[in-house]
Amino acid sequence: MESNNQTSPVRVFILLGLSAHPKLEKTFFVLILLMYLVILLGNGVLILVTILDTHLHTPMYFFLGNLSFLDICYTTSSVPLILDSFLTPRKTISFSGCAVQMSLSFAMGATECVLLSMMAFDRYVAICNPLRYPVVMSKAAYVPMAVGSWAGGIAASVVQTSLAMRLPFCGDNVINHFTCEILAVLKLACADISINVISMGVTNIIFLGVPVLFISFSYIFILVTILRIPSAEGRRKAFSTCSAHLTVVVVFYGTILFMYGKPKSKDPLGADKQDLADKLISLFYGVVTPMLNPIIYSLRNKDVRAAVRNLVGQKHFKQ
Repeated sequence: MESNNQTSPVRVFILLGLSAHPKLEKTFFVLILLMYLVILLGNGVLILVTILDTHLHTPMYFFLGNLSFLDICYTTSSVPLILDSFLTPRKTISFSGCAVQMSLSFAMGATECVLLSMMAFDRYVAICNPLRYPVVMSKAAYVPMAVGSWAGGIAASVVQTSLAMRLPFCGDNVINHFTCEILAVLKLACADISINVISMGVTNIIFLGVPVLFISFSYIFILVTILRIPSAEGRRKAFSTCSAHLTVVVVFYGTILFMYGKPKSKDPLGADKQDLADKLISLFYGVVTPMLNPIIYSLRNKDVRAAVRNLVGQKHFKQ
């Protein structure tokens, strides 16, 4: 694909995606579209039941509703662009469009990291200090916690996007990705990106490292408390209240570690295959986790299952 002249600033980016594998594009278009529809339906239902069912008006389900809304926003910021790229021969995006898409995706990802840690704290208080739970996790506490998660993610996104898009892009304009992923865009800058690298490192520590440590310590205390419960039935009930969240955390962070922690191939042929594998892993990471979240909470949480049955039953009764 063509690149811009070395002296002219880039006004349009070309998204490479799966251009080198046209046969895969049609297959993945159908697959990703179906997964996106499941995401909208599953998370939409979770949002509805957490709003309509008064039994779910608790901190845990308030956070869950936020997580579902976040997953819808996260996938909507990238999946329509990806689907369009599968059908369009020339996969271009304007400079401003790239900045908006990058900002939205980064904000949703950073917010989810913090929100999962807030949900871990909620489970810690519920299991380790149940008598103080109504006081500690009052509405005056959990609403600002959720707002703070969103504010932190949006602030980090504004900083990182501003630092990235102020760079001069005067050479290659081909992004080797499905979307305007920030690291892929930084590789195209024709200037020193040291500040961006340092800033990204600090952001990763704050929004990845700190939440992982917070979640880890929360579940260490939770595990110790559960093991002290004398009856097996009591331990089972206590663990069931946090098993769904723990499963979501493992899927979310496990995929991130797998994506960025695996070794790179030094063989040119192997590098091409790995490039395709990296793209597909990144693609599915963006849709699989948001798709699994409502499924996990529906399967592992009897309150959510009951609320969904009640919602479906009410609609059937009205008909």
